[in-house]
Amino acid sequence: MLNINMLSKADSVRGHGVLSAHDEQVDLVRNELSKEFRIYENTKTHCDINHYHTINLRYFLSLPFAKMHAVTVGYVHFLPETLENSIHLPFFMQKIFYKYVIAFYKSMDYLVTVNPAFIDKLSDYGIDESKIKYIPNFVSSDKFYKIENFNTDRIKNKYKIPLKKFTVISVGQLQKRKGVLEFIDLAFKMPEVQFVWVGGFSFKSISEGYNVINKAMENPPKNVKFIGMVERSCMNELYNMADVMFQPSFEELFPMTILEAMSCEVPMLLRDLDEYVPILNGYYLKGNSTEDFKNIIEQLQNEIYYQNASAISKKGSSFYSKESIKQIWKEYYLNLIDNKEIKYKNKFIFNKNMV
Repeated sequence: MLNINMLSKADSVRGHGVLSAHDEQVDLVRNELSKEFRIYENTKTHCDINHYHTINLRYFLSLPFAKMHAVTVGYVHFLPETLENSIHLPFFMQKIFYKYVIAFYKSMDYLVTVNPAFIDKLSDYGIDESKIKYIPNFVSSDKFYKIENFNTDRIKNKYKIPLKKFTVISVGQLQKRKGVLEFIDLAFKMPEVQFVWVGGFSFKSISEGYNVINKAMENPPKNVKFIGMVERSCMNELYNMADVMFQPSFEELFPMTILEAMSCEVPMLLRDLDEYVPILNGYYLKGNSTEDFKNIIEQLQNEIYYQNASAISKKGSSFYSKESIKQIWKEYYLNLIDNKEIKYKNKFIFNKNMV
């Protein structure tokens, strides 16, 4: 049995997708592949594979020692260009941090990205494509699922949301790149529809657009409700309460929120981003402007159109099934060990020939 050390400090900040992705991936391997792998978390025990879910400095400094006995794998959840629109740092700190991010990735034996579009971008930073693997995100159908005969009134009352209005939900951090301001603008133009935003300023005042978003939230339209951060264990009910999941983000990788909502068979309305094409094409409704989104939400209030949109969400959820994703991880980890044995065997032969 192979030992895998899952290293992460994602829980030091609440309300972001890296933490959700970590929890799902670790649970998947621990529960579904327990015959092949023994999982540790942040242990100092020597393991066969060290899988880094976050890029903490302590991990980076310990890499020379870790590589003496383990294969190192880094999870790529962001790049400098995506961070630029997520957090605001002073210029000199930004440059240092961005260089550190790439240095961390380059130090890994192998990398995993949740979107194939990132492979070329990592290559542009001088990282060998052969060490990069695309493995999609995953959510458990035990945690996110359609609740039959769900009492939406109960959950709407809990969050003081009007009972009879067609309800559009958006889930994500409060950042400009998430399309918060466009979300508010759309609500102004559709007063008959209720808009609900779940999420907060995970990185507080350094969140990109912090001041302008705060100002907009001081006087939002009456049909907008910001309910702040919600524990992930409560999100299944919120997705089931919603009529539509709307993500107006201008930049994404592979949001866990999309997989969560699809598992609940909620119609997905997303901005038409290039990053979505290789991972979600055919499983969502898309638009590029406030007018596009308004028209689609109006169409979704037609029962036949709505049922068709719900069906394609269900199809998307089935595509990213537990069975297929767990098999990918199983083969990936086993191949890493095979490559490690070859690497050390070649090293031994090289040293022998030098004698």
